[in-house]
Amino acid sequence: MDTTQTGLRRATLNRGNLPRFRTAMNSEDAPRPGFHPLRHLRALRRTLWIVLFLPLAMLVQSVLLLFPGREKAAFAAFFWATISRMLGLSVRVLGAPARQGARGPQRPVIYVCNHSSWLDIAAIGGQITGCFVAKDDVAGWPVISTVARLGRTVFVSRNRGRTLHERDQMRDVLAAGNDLILFPEGTSSDGSRVLPFRSSFLAAAYADAKPLIQPVSVVYDRLAGLPVGHASRDVFAWYGDMTLLPHFWQVAQFRGKRVTLLFHTPMDPADYPDRKALSQATWQVVADGAAALRQNRPARPLPEARPVAAP
Repeated sequence: MDTTQTGLRRATLNRGNLPRFRTAMNSEDAPRPGFHPLRHLRALRRTLWIVLFLPLAMLVQSVLLLFPGREKAAFAAFFWATISRMLGLSVRVLGAPARQGARGPQRPVIYVCNHSSWLDIAAIGGQITGCFVAKDDVAGWPVISTVARLGRTVFVSRNRGRTLHERDQMRDVLAAGNDLILFPEGTSSDGSRVLPFRSSFLAAAYADAKPLIQPVSVVYDRLAGLPVGHASRDVFAWYGDMTLLPHFWQVAQFRGKRVTLLFHTPMDPADYPDRKALSQATWQVVADGAAALRQNRPARPLPEARPVAAP
């Protein structure tokens, strides 16, 4: 990246003074120890909505998968958007998915996102029609694996011997005119930073379908309607050895939750010498955008990070 582009990115992210916010930890709806009956009733109500909605949605998607066309992709987006609403999670979108822009209607898109929670699936899946790429251990989870397969998820492993096969799977999805949604950190983080991207996840970027790459910064920035601070970030973040059901119940208890999706300028893999350079450039844009959102600074789509020219 040259000096001019570096200055532009810093100016974009640093414009304006950081205001003093009252954070979610000061709110009566903040995560505090002890038993809170109203929160548990709220979580129970939301859980029942989802339990009633899930079988019907799975049946509809099972039928749609039998037929050609993009209706199955559109219904998957409707499904995830509905799950977000049922959980009380509002989704703010800054920028626009590449499929809606002038550059990309004829080319498939690989959306490259940071990952801090299972909620990312609902938040992102409700805004774009694409196939998620997930670790193969998800394929063994009860119910979740069925939902993932109905959503046409591509499962990948960490086995080096399967890398080429999995790359070809992703390329086949792109060749069919579908988009992919990747979390190239390879795991979920605590939401306080973006972990380094694994370049192997971008092997499909150099497919015959010539996909565009669009970096997406994902940050959970409101709880009880107030900015999320470090202490309340674990309400959303799901990482390490956390188990799914207790975390789901925790998330379902709270009101005023918001996630922001920041869609950056699409990137053409042909502009980068190899997937490592592409991976690093993509990580830089996602990390810079996520940092601005976490710090409640004004944020807007960032220009692509160009590779440094050889001397």
